[in-house]
Amino acid sequence: MEHLAEVLLDLFVLLLATKIGDELFKRIGQPPLIGEILAGIFVGPAVLGWYSISPETQLFAEIGVVLILFQVGVETRLGDLVRIGPTAAAVGLFGVALPLAAGLGMGLVLGAPMEVAVFLAAALTATSVGITARALADLGALTSVTGRAILGAAVLDDVLAMLILALATGLIAGEASLTDLATLLLLAGAFVAVVAIGGTGLLRRRPALLTEPKFAETPFLPGMIMMLGLAALSATIGLAALIGAFLAGLVAGESSERRALEHEVAPLAALFSPFFFGFVGANVSLESLTDARSLAILLALTALAILTKFVGAGLGAIRLGRRRAAAVGWGMVPRGEVGIAIAGIGFASGAIDAGIYAAVVGMAVLTTVVVPPFLGNLVRAAEPADIASGD
Repeated sequence: MEHLAEVLLDLFVLLLATKIGDELFKRIGQPPLIGEILAGIFVGPAVLGWYSISPETQLFAEIGVVLILFQVGVETRLGDLVRIGPTAAAVGLFGVALPLAAGLGMGLVLGAPMEVAVFLAAALTATSVGITARALADLGALTSVTGRAILGAAVLDDVLAMLILALATGLIAGEASLTDLATLLLLAGAFVAVVAIGGTGLLRRRPALLTEPKFAETPFLPGMIMMLGLAALSATIGLAALIGAFLAGLVAGESSERRALEHEVAPLAALFSPFFFGFVGANVSLESLTDARSLAILLALTALAILTKFVGAGLGAIRLGRRRAAAVGWGMVPRGEVGIAIAGIGFASGAIDAGIYAAVVGMAVLTTVVVPPFLGNLVRAAEPADIASGD
């Protein structure tokens, strides 16, 4: 009971702090998720220490980001993603190639072993679709051309980042092989294709499928079952759970009761998502960045992360026009929870030391914080009709 009380107190502190941050930033006209992240830094181990990171509190954060991606999937149409597919693929590939080269290059400059360089490359490669999706949703731009390009590319980014991470962990264990990576790539592609195409096709043919069970007066519970199942399956085959959650939402969004599902998921996502954004902030460690080497690595890593992703993803989206390319490139910059997760895996495996771990986590947080304040103006310039109409 004492441990339960501690966990509940942690959750209370973080939820209250993030909502205060949300309120303050809304009042000054700034993106509320930045207030939530900064609140996590303030009450987390880096400053006050009122909120502690534990398996239980981390679970709430992970549920939060899974719900965010499910909600985004429900509001997204597969046909829209298919139409933007070639551009999204170009954005994803260019947005991976430059950060990948930068991460490997930085590892070589530091004189680090190959597995460290590959971990840095994986951290720079990934995109936090949860962060950008929340920012796009706040702008009412999820279904815009820019929003669809970012979402489609971010899914590809995460698949490729997981492949790079698999290579890094394989190098540490001495078990990396091209055959294993090719198998993972084929499995990932088959999983995404079967769920996205097969699942949405099934719901189009039977749009009332989610409300056919006797226990389901609304599509909410079947949708939650699908979300948890596909998120778990996605994680099991070596992908991010977020991909499975997004695909589950994409499928559930074809239900005839889609509006009801959106309405019922919204308050649940509103409850859990602050735990995720606060958790991102709470991962910041100021003590590990007090020495000059770690601080220099943080600044260099952050600069590379922003520049390579913005330029690479922007080049991939150039066919959409310069304004949309700029918005897409900037929207792909956040590393968020994906970068933090990769850093945690690298640190736990002994591949990276505490200084590099802190630098990677700091980079993930900084790239998350800098995007929303500027993304709004870029998206408004790129999609004036969508933003004006709120579509």
